[in-house]
Amino acid sequence: MQPIETFTAKLVSHRELGPGVRELTFARTDEKPLTFAAGQWLNLDLTPTPGELRRAYSIASAPNGTGTFELAVTRVEGGPGSTKLHALAPGDTVTCTGPQGIFYRKELGPSLFVATGTGFTPLRSMIHDALAKGDTSPMRLVFGVRRPEDRIYMDELAELSRQHPNFTAEYTLSRAPEGYVGRTGYVQTHVRELYESLAAHGKPNVYICGLQKMVSAVRDRLRKDMGLDRKQVHSERYD
Repeated sequence: MQPIETFTAKLVSHRELGPGVRELTFARTDEKPLTFAAGQWLNLDLTPTPGELRRAYSIASAPNGTGTFELAVTRVEGGPGSTKLHALAPGDTVTCTGPQGIFYRKELGPSLFVATGTGFTPLRSMIHDALAKGDTSPMRLVFGVRRPEDRIYMDELAELSRQHPNFTAEYTLSRAPEGYVGRTGYVQTHVRELYESLAAHGKPNVYICGLQKMVSAVRDRLRKDMGLDRKQVHSERYD
């Protein structure tokens, strides 16, 4: 486990991923590498007074041996933390504490990733980390969003799927427009099919991240309906 540090990070750049969702790229001002396990998170102090406005955000990028890292933040109406982060300009700084968390991929083997919204961020870190290290285990992602325009990281995931035959990514839309071609409905409706497609390659682990309601629904489907061992099911919620 990596030691918890407190350090200052400067915003390097930002880009819009989708409606109300911004990716923020930071770099440590001390130029030291940020060492973490893919899936972990950081606490950000967003005011000069420590603890006055502190929020936890999963690291969206994979460990790369540098002090640069990415976050993906949904702007919440009336949410002081997300509003502050969306208002940052390149060169602005925040105080970070971390890495923290035990939600990370602890073993190789078939893996099913289940996400909604920016709950995808720690899973993105895990997926990029695994593929960069040459992991050829079968991996599948089902990513739940509301509408077509909410499919963040769509081009990136398509390219990863093209480059790595062992990885596939699919979105499922809960508010799909008429005529939409692709998966629809909530993520839990697709979990059994996707899990069973991986089970031929060994005993899959499942990694789930999103709001509590979704996480609970998927965990219930896996453990109560499908009888998975609790050691196969790993989850983190962000509400």
